[in-house]
Amino acid sequence: MPVTRRQCANAIRALAIDAIEKANSGHPGAPLGMADMAEALWRHGLRHNPANPGWVNRDRFVLSNGHASMLIYALLHLTGYALTMDDIRNFRQLGSLTPGHPEYGHTPGVDITTGPLGSGIASAVGMALAEASLARKYNRPGHTIVDHMTYVFLGDGCLMEGVSHEACSLAGVWKLGKLVALYDDNGISIDGKVDGWFTEDVRARYLAYGWQVIGPVDGHDSDALDKALAAARADTERPSLIICRTHIGFGSARADSEKSHGAPLGEEIAAQAKQALGCAAEAFTVPADVAAAWDAREEGARLEAAWKEAFAAYEAAYPELAADFVRRMEGRLPEGADQALADFAAGVRESRPKLATRVASKNVLSALVPVIDDLIGGSADLSGSVGTKTPSSTMLDTATYEGNYICYGVREFGMGCIMNGLAVHGGFIPYAGTFMVFSDYAKHAVRLASLMNLKVVWVLTHDSYAVGEDGPTHQPVEHLAMLRSIPGCKVWRPCDSEECAASWKDALATQGPTCLSLSRQGVPFIDKQAGAPIEKGGYVLRDCEGVPQVILLATGSEVSLCVEAQARLAEEGIRVRVVSMPCCEVFDAQDAAYRESVLPDAVRARLAVEAGWPDYWRRYVGLDGDVLGLDHFGASAPGGVLAREFGFTADNVVERARALAR
Repeated sequence: MPVTRRQCANAIRALAIDAIEKANSGHPGAPLGMADMAEALWRHGLRHNPANPGWVNRDRFVLSNGHASMLIYALLHLTGYALTMDDIRNFRQLGSLTPGHPEYGHTPGVDITTGPLGSGIASAVGMALAEASLARKYNRPGHTIVDHMTYVFLGDGCLMEGVSHEACSLAGVWKLGKLVALYDDNGISIDGKVDGWFTEDVRARYLAYGWQVIGPVDGHDSDALDKALAAARADTERPSLIICRTHIGFGSARADSEKSHGAPLGEEIAAQAKQALGCAAEAFTVPADVAAAWDAREEGARLEAAWKEAFAAYEAAYPELAADFVRRMEGRLPEGADQALADFAAGVRESRPKLATRVASKNVLSALVPVIDDLIGGSADLSGSVGTKTPSSTMLDTATYEGNYICYGVREFGMGCIMNGLAVHGGFIPYAGTFMVFSDYAKHAVRLASLMNLKVVWVLTHDSYAVGEDGPTHQPVEHLAMLRSIPGCKVWRPCDSEECAASWKDALATQGPTCLSLSRQGVPFIDKQAGAPIEKGGYVLRDCEGVPQVILLATGSEVSLCVEAQARLAEEGIRVRVVSMPCCEVFDAQDAAYRESVLPDAVRARLAVEAGWPDYWRRYVGLDGDVLGLDHFGASAPGGVLAREFGFTADNVVERARALAR
């Protein structure tokens, strides 16, 4: 007898039960409930090649409710990815390819890291936008080389999170017809039946966003799921939400109960469930005929081979476009980018502008955007204030997907997740701006970018008390320390236009997210020695004859205070070295000899000056040193008044450095 679709879906269920029982940890409810949805998509529509998880024209799949990770691991194993049964057995174990939540860059076939609910659907919006934009730029009549879907599985929790509202609203505005979300509508979350706290009309909500809404359909009815997916793919003008009514923990004694959500079923219930589902009693066993029905390697190879043939024809017809497409998808910068940065830096050394570093950043971008097509900018409703929109920026046209600039509206978290989606898809270097104080809203997106090692750039302006009259709600204090605490995230706080150019150069040259901390107020250009190694993250900006008695370390707008203080202290015969530290993460990555040449251990008298939380700087000044920072919120007053009130003056730097030199 031929293998039935329910048997194929039950293979997912059996592997999920077995892996979670062996690990004594995990979330069985969602994989059991969504298995029929997964079978309908992965066996009857998803275009992918298990032998090449990075095939650029594959359909993308996002498991937004990432706690259901055994669903995707079972799918990857069954369809033929490099995920063995031993990997399934090692679910949630140290060093395994099957961690508790899906991790991009770790497990072959996982397109994006998910887990924080709502972030997956939000990033999928960015992935779908990337597809639409690249298709507009590169496809030509008779030559369609960018043409794929973005599919998302999501649950009640994803829809409760505010970021799903932010991003899905934009998906409707952008008419992302190749985005299809399948909603696991089981009515259960950790605390029980959701009708006590989640009663909104999801259908009406998504219709209001401009989505096509299909269903509710029976999420365990293969024919209904097939029809729903076909209808979703047929509407190319609207993203689609398919509402799938399912039973969490399907097939088990804990079906329709929160008890199946986040704990193993237990040996007895697990065995009963497998028997009821008609699965082999022996753990980690997939019948040969079911395994053969799932194997997608032959079809995947055929799909990619057909695409390669089409791309070869495209390459012959449009060689320059084809080469540029390959370059972008490989993440290589175009020729001319380095020269544009070098020319900009030379120009500012000659003109010595006094500018806010937010303006300096805009000037750098004005030189880069015409040269680097990969850059796609944006802002959370602050374009004029943060300087992300340049003369060469063109607004995204939702009719044609032309344009390199996005107005995200007041949606910082959604903006960040969409940026991550653009970056993880490939072909784009997303950057966007907001006030630094609002990085709190975006922090989770920055953290996820670090986990995935994505090249995204955050332009964070108004970075201190010098915001002034807007007051403490808009004056960041703890934010620099917070951003620096994220592993893999670089925080650059340049002191002038030249350091600003260096920060952008580093951001474009390396993987991982970069946060630029930029001033609202004007700062002077600071002369540097020829060839000053700004790119090392920290360097000697001003030095003295002989061994320094005091070292002043500073970043951003406070560097000029230290330069002025050094000159005054020199008149008193006090030897002072000034170190500019625009990027601590880059400085810390230098070898020990270089770090010692900048901050010699023998000089313990050190004063760090930065308008932010002071404790971070103890790592550089030690217990013997001093930190001039802010350990309290700001106030509403002109910036100059606050500088005197909070001690950010050359007079105070001189006084505190003098005390250290005694």
